[in-house]
Amino acid sequence: MLLAHRVCHIWSSTWPWHHKPQTRSWSQPQDKPPSWNKLVQVLPPWWASISQSSPSQPLRDTASVSPWGPSHDLQLHPSLTGEKLPRHKCGNQKSCPQNHFAFKIISGAANVVGPSICFEDLVLMSSVKNNIGRGLNIALVNGTTGKLLKTDAFDMYSGDVTKLQTFLQGIKHGTLVLLASYDDAATKMNAKVQAYFTELGSSHVGTLGFRDNWVFLGAKGLMNKSPFEKHIKNDKETNKYEGWPELLEMEGCAPRKMD
Repeated sequence: MLLAHRVCHIWSSTWPWHHKPQTRSWSQPQDKPPSWNKLVQVLPPWWASISQSSPSQPLRDTASVSPWGPSHDLQLHPSLTGEKLPRHKCGNQKSCPQNHFAFKIISGAANVVGPSICFEDLVLMSSVKNNIGRGLNIALVNGTTGKLLKTDAFDMYSGDVTKLQTFLQGIKHGTLVLLASYDDAATKMNAKVQAYFTELGSSHVGTLGFRDNWVFLGAKGLMNKSPFEKHIKNDKETNKYEGWPELLEMEGCAPRKMD
């Protein structure tokens, strides 16, 4: 199984919008968390660049080029020849077309490494910025201007779910919603919260379970389901870590809301 699932899906050039509006409590889990050294061994190489990036600086491109060509003749790496490697926003594999926003969302790894949300080459939420927490980490962005509106984290294991309900209810028409799970995203989930996320375009919120991983980008006012969503079940037969599934990574181009 690949360590991370990638999505680079471009919506149509115009938004499929409707035109009418519509102290965390941390308890120790029973399972013994995986050791940091063991976890780092299976983390992808780009994680180091995220954990070391300055909060105000964009993610660095970590792409590399093999020095060996198809004929196995030795070739110099572009960094040695002076050739400049392509650089895309958020370190993504491709650049986005005009009137689209680049994003990358990475879920947490077990209960050890926190999630990260990048939008238009700016890290909105991460461990370095110290604005993440166990549960659901959510960033709200203006769908027309791309301006960050608000970030918050909601403890879905022992927190007050009514705070999340109030947060979701207050999202205004035309707002992008970027979400990354960390540790446990479902224990406090209820039907009202599921309904809010379904309205934002989620297809998987209804099947979330204990310690599942989930990354999602939706919007208030969508006519259809969002294509930007990944979900992986907590399954002891397939888990990457001890008691948790592998982390998820999703990148893509979200179309700007054109009035």
